[in-house]
Amino acid sequence: MYPQFRRLSNNKSFYKILSGNSFEELQLLGSSVMRMTINATKYPEIIRIKDMIDCEPPFEMSTEEEFLKHTET
Repeated sequence: MYPQFRRLSNNKSFYKILSGNSFEELQLLGSSVMRMTINATKYPEIIRIKDMIDCEPPFEMSTEEEFLKHTET
């Protein structure tokens, strides 16, 4: 079931969902990429991960290849 990959509909953030309570996020900022690992401990963060898994807008399906493409930038 994990990892799962998602992106924002504006293609500015890409996510690698590691579990029901953690994910990695890549944010595209101009020509640079900011990488963060989030461990959800609060209810809003947990709901955000659920929305990502369920592909609730603005989250969309993505692929490992698309995620990795931005780690090489």
